[in-house]
Amino acid sequence: MPPKPLHRRHVTAALIAVPFAWTGLHAEPADARRPTPAQTEGPFYPVSLPGDSDFDLLRNGGLAYGRGQPVWLEGSVTDLAARPVAGAQVEIWQCDETGHYHHPGDGGRADPAFQGFGRVSVGAGGGWRFRTIRPAPYSGRTPHIHVKVRLGQRELLTTQLYVAGEPRNERDFLWRALDAEQRRALTVPFERTSDGLRAAFPIVVAA
Repeated sequence: MPPKPLHRRHVTAALIAVPFAWTGLHAEPADARRPTPAQTEGPFYPVSLPGDSDFDLLRNGGLAYGRGQPVWLEGSVTDLAARPVAGAQVEIWQCDETGHYHHPGDGGRADPAFQGFGRVSVGAGGGWRFRTIRPAPYSGRTPHIHVKVRLGQRELLTTQLYVAGEPRNERDFLWRALDAEQRRALTVPFERTSDGLRAAFPIVVAA
């Protein structure tokens, strides 16, 4: 006997059961992940790392920084298969509340109480955390925080993190150069909590 024709609901059920997403030319896993977009390092990466370069940018040695809006910036580093990249290092650097970096190219005008740069190691679960301020603007740029991820001698990512809802984003040449998906990946909300602001920035790298 000839085979019975498949009913439409049977075809639909079969398609749903297949764990792949059709792209038009080839099939790829539905849970395929894209790496976090890279951006320029910029001119103000530290010439030499400060003596105090821990997670807390609000304390530089014995000095406490009291300006700006304190924020817990935290996230994870995972690979394209969603596995934690344990042992990686995350670095951040940013200007102080008045728009100055700890860098000779910025005239040495940064507040000495603001650490300006921090480095932490990623734990077994992939997590990392910094205490800093909501990024401040300076001439020609929207508020942003520079982020770099290293694994041993390898540099896995250099990018910039932006504040969701910040009106200056639309006028920033680097932010406008991103497409919609890249903007979503690099622009995160800074939400108010009981101990100040909190921002979460998950990082995906091809490790």
